[in-house]
Amino acid sequence: MSKLKIGFIGLGIMGTPMAGHLVTAGHEVFINTRSKIPNELVNSAAIACANPTEVAQKSDIIIMMVPDTPDVEKVLFGEHGIAEGLTQGKIVVDMSSIAPIETKAFAQKINALGCEYLDAPVSGGQLGAKGASLTIMVGGNAATFAKVKPVFELMGKNITLVGGNGAGQITKVANQIIVALNIEAVAEALLFASKAGADPAKVREALMGGFASSKILEVHGERMIKRTFDPGFRIELHQKDLNLALSSAKALGVSLPNTATAQELFNSCNAHGGQAWDHSAMVKALEKMANFEIGQKV
Repeated sequence: MSKLKIGFIGLGIMGTPMAGHLVTAGHEVFINTRSKIPNELVNSAAIACANPTEVAQKSDIIIMMVPDTPDVEKVLFGEHGIAEGLTQGKIVVDMSSIAPIETKAFAQKINALGCEYLDAPVSGGQLGAKGASLTIMVGGNAATFAKVKPVFELMGKNITLVGGNGAGQITKVANQIIVALNIEAVAEALLFASKAGADPAKVREALMGGFASSKILEVHGERMIKRTFDPGFRIELHQKDLNLALSSAKALGVSLPNTATAQELFNSCNAHGGQAWDHSAMVKALEKMANFEIGQKV
């Protein structure tokens, strides 16, 4: 792949390693974030910019990785935003997880400026970002996707063009429903097994060889047993995604009863100061109800 001029805005626990992979690959990377530049990138070849406008002026592909829909809107269209620095033919890529309806509106505004837009949210968390093994779900036109795919391949493994603008975000919401419900299932199972007197680590080991095996059981089951709840992926961010699922479902006339239950368990974690816990800490809400902690002696 020839050397590209790539902008990257949003250098949190996901964005920092993602941008780092682009730098390591030899691309000219222009970075901006609302806090200070992370140490991992300070001494790299990445070029710090004063604001998103400057990033857009210097880049041909501009990537965003920020927390929520209002953040994307501000980065795109706020004062010194990306839109002020665009010229015809540039490509804007939103790798954040935000509302599908707003995504379509943002894409239309960027298209009206003579530029292309891809929504490309990711799954895989901090480990996937560091290991360049993210799943990337893309919405946009095929020609634009083909241009950006080599860049995606530096950050992820499973990369799929799902459909037009908004389809990537719809897929990410579906992903977050599945992840939340799997976390809840693993938490219930390990809590049940532990309180019944079995060794939860051995139970997890046994289940990893059967039909109940999953990435959630592998990674988050271990977190639940070892009590390692540093994020990862923060509960408050998963709540944001489930809010998108539940509000969209309401608009569509679709019932998501188990998604609503998972959200209530996250609410319980928040009530105990857990907004920044890893989402595997949903188990703590169930443990409170059981008055028992996984690994506790019966």
